[in-house]
Amino acid sequence: MPELPEVETMRRGIASIVGRRIALATFPKKTRQTITITPRPRTLAGKLVGRFIVAVHRFGKRIAIEFDGTPNCGKQFQPHWLVIEPRMTGLLLLAEPPTPQHVRLDIRLSQPRQQAGPHVAAPTATGRPSKRDSQLVFWDRRGLGTVRFVDKRGLLAACGPDRLGPDALSITGRDFVARLGRSSRAVKVALLDQKAVAGIGNIYAAEILFHAGVDPRTPCRLLTVDRWKRIASVTRHLLAKAIQCEGSTIGDGTYRTADNRSGQFQLYHRVYGQKGMPCHACNGPIERIVQAQRSTFFCPRCQW
Repeated sequence: MPELPEVETMRRGIASIVGRRIALATFPKKTRQTITITPRPRTLAGKLVGRFIVAVHRFGKRIAIEFDGTPNCGKQFQPHWLVIEPRMTGLLLLAEPPTPQHVRLDIRLSQPRQQAGPHVAAPTATGRPSKRDSQLVFWDRRGLGTVRFVDKRGLLAACGPDRLGPDALSITGRDFVARLGRSSRAVKVALLDQKAVAGIGNIYAAEILFHAGVDPRTPCRLLTVDRWKRIASVTRHLLAKAIQCEGSTIGDGTYRTADNRSGQFQLYHRVYGQKGMPCHACNGPIERIVQAQRSTFFCPRCQW
């Protein structure tokens, strides 16, 4: 957590920063655990200031903020990306952070360019750029997230096909068969492998397998092509619905949207976190087991 729906919601939530120039970047020094920052904070802050944001991408469970090569004060920049991996508790916010001591990166943004072109920020409902979008914060309570400033080669190393499999929003049954069809791993464990399919985590793996009617303990190699097609179809549709609901806010409520609202897809969870509760389909009890040191929730009657 956050998984693909939450990270995609973050991407959409901060899309209005496109067209802005970074005026200031700071890495607050707090007493909390530090996160992985590459290059070191002082160097990175210098590399960010003056850069124009041209796009915000998502690669699996990573956000990549793209900067162009526009000259600034006689200085020619090369295209770069700021790759942020939120991991367990990271958030990208355009609103006030939940706590000041867990702010890991604070970016102040200039007003957008007024002329037409690729750097014009997205307008608000009033047709004017929002003042709210003058600050972007990366907040991470547990300090497990990472921030890396990379060139094209670095982006490929961090987010390319050698690191990430097909995106879960577009995965096909054929993709699953090719990547996991011969594996002896349990299907739930295999779905968490980002090199096999990018974006699925513990919550959505459980929900996908419930809706597909597949026992999470089943070895991948025993699943038929038709069952892989079913898993792929459910994956695409369930994640799309979760994005419409702006992700899942569970447990202590850490996950928030960029404008500080809770997600709503937890209201549609059918098995995750529901040990002992009656199944929505058969009324039998939901069970919990541990796979690869992670909790798995499923209905033994409906999933086979």
